[in-house]
Amino acid sequence: MAFVLVHGLASNAAMWRGVGERLRARGHVVVAVDQRGHGRSAKPDGPYDVATFAADLAELLGALPLRRPAVAGQSFGGNVVLELAARRPELVRGVACVDGGWIELSERFSSWEACESELAPPVLEGRGAQELRALFRDSHGDWPEPGIEGLLANFEVREDGTVAPWLSQPRHLQILRSLWEHRPSQLYPLVRVPVLLVPAVNADQPEGWDETVDKAAELLPIVRLEPMAGDHDLHAQHPEAMADLLHEWADSSL
Repeated sequence: MAFVLVHGLASNAAMWRGVGERLRARGHVVVAVDQRGHGRSAKPDGPYDVATFAADLAELLGALPLRRPAVAGQSFGGNVVLELAARRPELVRGVACVDGGWIELSERFSSWEACESELAPPVLEGRGAQELRALFRDSHGDWPEPGIEGLLANFEVREDGTVAPWLSQPRHLQILRSLWEHRPSQLYPLVRVPVLLVPAVNADQPEGWDETVDKAAELLPIVRLEPMAGDHDLHAQHPEAMADLLHEWADSSL
């Protein structure tokens, strides 16, 4: 079985490193991607919306020598792989949505302005790389080292030792606006391949998140729901458990 792993907003392929290594050890072919504007991928002027990211992924899958891989997406990447499954089911054997795929920000924010005010990213450009590493280690004390390195890979380290995010602020906001406009609930009945939903269970989830996940589980035709305790970045925090779950799901359902 082949897996294609898709990161979330302002993230990068390296966040999947621990999961990918364990899946490869189990005999799977694994490809992790940097989406447009992120990591080492091209950074065109636009567009930066969910449909375009799904089209990018479809083009990639058409070019790879893989026969209908399982595709996993985290957070915003979950919305992207769900869009892909709804529009191009012939390309995928199944999709896994890791604390994403059901993100419908218009349910939380009545206006784009309110969404932007609450969720606009912090300004980290100009911080020292070592300062940032210490900050990430302090705030993610139970993460394995590949997860911390994955967070640092969200940034370019400049010659003076300071950092700049690979995803620029304007492009970040374009994607965020697209998420506010995206309606995954309208896609659920269209998804005819198996879907694995892996919501993160933690105290920081927004009010009503469990109802949103339950709605997805109810409306998706072929679905398995597997909550996992942990941070939003479950794949970086618990790579072994995530890889084992993906392996077992693929072995039993795809």
